[in-house]
Amino acid sequence: MTRPDVTVTVIVYNDAARLPRAVASLRAQTHANIEIVISDDHSTDGTPEVARRLAAQDHRIRYLRLPENSGGCSAPRNRAVEIARAPYLMFLDSDDELPPRAVESLLAAHREREVDFTMGAVRRVRVDNGRRTTWMPHLVAERRTLEGIEQDPRLLFEHLSTSKMYARTFLDRHRLRFPEGIHYEDQLFSAQAYCLAEAFTIIPDPVYVWYIEPFAAAAAASISNQRHKLSNVRDRVHVQRLIDDFLAGSGHAGLREDKDYKFLKHDFRMYAGDLPYRDDAWLASFAGIVNPYLDTLSPGAYARLPRAERVVLELLRQGRTEEVRQAARALGHAVAPRQVTTDGAGVPYWGDTPPATERARRELDLSELELETRPFPTALFRHEITSLAYGAGAVLTLTVRTHDPGLRLPVGPQRAALLLTPGRRRLTVPFRLDPVRPGVFEGTVRLDLATASLPLQGFEGVRHPVVRLNQQGLANAGVLLAPPDFPARRVRLGNHLVTAEPEGRDPGRLQFRWRPLGVTARVIRPLSRRVARPAVRNAARLVTSALR
Repeated sequence: MTRPDVTVTVIVYNDAARLPRAVASLRAQTHANIEIVISDDHSTDGTPEVARRLAAQDHRIRYLRLPENSGGCSAPRNRAVEIARAPYLMFLDSDDELPPRAVESLLAAHREREVDFTMGAVRRVRVDNGRRTTWMPHLVAERRTLEGIEQDPRLLFEHLSTSKMYARTFLDRHRLRFPEGIHYEDQLFSAQAYCLAEAFTIIPDPVYVWYIEPFAAAAAASISNQRHKLSNVRDRVHVQRLIDDFLAGSGHAGLREDKDYKFLKHDFRMYAGDLPYRDDAWLASFAGIVNPYLDTLSPGAYARLPRAERVVLELLRQGRTEEVRQAARALGHAVAPRQVTTDGAGVPYWGDTPPATERARRELDLSELELETRPFPTALFRHEITSLAYGAGAVLTLTVRTHDPGLRLPVGPQRAALLLTPGRRRLTVPFRLDPVRPGVFEGTVRLDLATASLPLQGFEGVRHPVVRLNQQGLANAGVLLAPPDFPARRVRLGNHLVTAEPEGRDPGRLQFRWRPLGVTARVIRPLSRRVARPAVRNAARLVTSALR
């Protein structure tokens, strides 16, 4: 057989349904001289039969079955490397795909200049809504060759092994293989590859399609989506310690602050958005795992974080569980704390008591938020639903409490409105906020979803109402936080099923979901999508012009 230019390993475990799609993406590569190794981690479903059938269809495909399940990605990849015949190696997961020109593009970069590996852009596709984004786009925006990771330590954030094509000689020279017996193996492997490589080339071309299922059932969720498991937390922290040991032992200790920042900004942040929905016992165990490691990180890494993230970290390190939940709901959104306090110098801090230690004063200092001075349209408030009652039909009665720690609102009742926009026309429901005490207001709003105006073609999607405040002709709109666990309610409104529910993640906003039914779903919406296609719109314009 002709020696292949590239070996692409597809690792699989109990994924008979999606394996053919992954392999089809390899068979469709514009560079055809490749070897495809299906490395099966001892599947117990129909995967072996599917893999053998695929191998019988294409002489380039080889099927390798491990004698027992390893429980991870490393062993099936390493066993495939042992039998790979090509001078360049790539890796693919069975639930993902390669774009048609992935192999061609990465191999061309190798042939243009001798480097240890090449890498490109990763396209992420949300399975639930089809949304497409690029993973870490700022890192792969332009073609460049780096002579060492020190030239751009930000690349530590791009820790996927599947976005790269490795020279076999590079892996063998450094005896670089995937660490077995641990999860998050890509992070350690990629950190080692970045540090050991003398040169590597980045291209902006898409080389991997990564399908994301953020809300998959727990049994089917990927490792990174099993954040509810404390064992998952331990695995992630364990890998970080292994990376730290490698950096120290390989002469790359200078990268430690960059790597620590990556852990705080990426790894810890993935768990932080879930903290408002964890119980006290889970949070205590989480802190017991994470806090000892947080104590080893560089102060400079903390200093590079947004203030809201620094507050969450410090409260967790102090064991202030309920405040951790409050602070975590502000991550990624302009949400104020419920309360601030000041010291003798007038410095504002999170909470009701000035911090007692130098570290706490540094991390809980809210001066940069400019609570008292920032322009009113961007001023920070905290709007929370303290009670929610369902009425007849699609009516909800909400009690809304607004916290104004910067004392931006004048004493007395405030005009407010709840804004909701399903489709193009906005529903505005005015209500009044009455003062409870300085910096705290409360009001009741009655929301009837039946009064929301929907487009003629119907509406399918999710919307989160916001609270608008007005002050001297200026408007401020802020998210509305809901109780984390209020019961959902579904009601049929015409040709739509409308669901009121808690968001259940991130800030935990009040959430409404519309789903078309009947003739709207079967006829009107499909027709409107066809009419909205650019070709149809252009034809309509031509006809209109001809008739003038």
